[in-house]
Amino acid sequence: MKRKTGQYITISNVGEKCQAFIPEPLPPKPDLAIDGNLRELLDQTLLALGRLDSTTMLLPETDIFLYMYIRKEAVLSSQIEGTQSSLSELLLFEIGGKPDVAIDDVQEVSNYVAALNHGLSLMREGLPISLRLIKEIHKVLLLKGRGSDKMPGEFRTSQNWIGGTRPGNASHVPPPPEKLLECLGYLEKFLNNIPEKTPTLIKAALAHVQFETIHPFLDGNGRVGRLLITILLCAEKILKEPLLYLSLYFKTHRDTYYDLLQQIRITGDWESWIEFFLTAISETADKATSTASVLINLAEEDRKKIQNVGRSAGSVLRVHQALLQRPIISIPKICEITDLWPTSATTAVKHLEQIGIIKEITGGKRNRLYKYLRYIDILNEGTDVTV
Repeated sequence: MKRKTGQYITISNVGEKCQAFIPEPLPPKPDLAIDGNLRELLDQTLLALGRLDSTTMLLPETDIFLYMYIRKEAVLSSQIEGTQSSLSELLLFEIGGKPDVAIDDVQEVSNYVAALNHGLSLMREGLPISLRLIKEIHKVLLLKGRGSDKMPGEFRTSQNWIGGTRPGNASHVPPPPEKLLECLGYLEKFLNNIPEKTPTLIKAALAHVQFETIHPFLDGNGRVGRLLITILLCAEKILKEPLLYLSLYFKTHRDTYYDLLQQIRITGDWESWIEFFLTAISETADKATSTASVLINLAEEDRKKIQNVGRSAGSVLRVHQALLQRPIISIPKICEITDLWPTSATTAVKHLEQIGIIKEITGGKRNRLYKYLRYIDILNEGTDVTV
């Protein structure tokens, strides 16, 4: 179905004339055709999210799993933007270690974690999905390191573009600054069910495209846009915990992702995008459910191994619990988390090394760090970085 999704206007405030795209307000007109296969896919996606939500109830400590899962997402989302940080390097950075990649790369990933946590906290305190919330997330995302000079927490006041070396040969030129607040105002209303209520998954699909089309910031638009998907699903009670992130799927299907966004602007084919988006959520939810189950089983298997170490088993189990929270860890950090004396913590660590659960990774005699091998390997799947 051919739809008008916006209009091109000629702008000349960038040193040359070019065509900027102004999107129509959501929801699309004529109405979306959510029937047949698309309706079945929508139902399947809701079931997949339900399974994921149920799995979180089986986790012994959901916060521990969330701690690591959010960091994996931060690595993946930042990799899409060109950073080289791995999960291990982020964890090293967070405990004061020295990663092997540029510090700006790791700082960018760390900012992503902080931005997500900040957005979720504000949402849970009652702040609706709004322009204020979006700006708050962006402010934390660009607060330190690369991008800190790109107006953190403020909408752009100059023209940007996507692809190409200048607006004249860009693949997409977003609305000019003077049209920005009008476009964002319509998006904010749509997110809050004005003029009409839209089912949450369809709303998330449409809003993601609209946000990327408007591209309201000088930097960080992709990361904020991906964060908003999860925050919206939590705000509307589709998910109890923020356990669904689409960065790996978008990274794996990058060309299709960009092609579908562009086709919406050209032909108004929202249905093909919604099919892609729902498939992304369904497959990602199933993968998250599987990962959670694997980690639950791993923790239980390792606890059984620890039961066989003898009189020290109690202390070793406490250190193992600390490793679930911080899978790269030092003896002082173990003592801080477990309240064990350094001698007891050191003995427990030796037991864990002997049974192959952890490995020392610095090779030094001082300031040693220990890595929970299989735990990180499981979470690192898909990041395309060996850690």
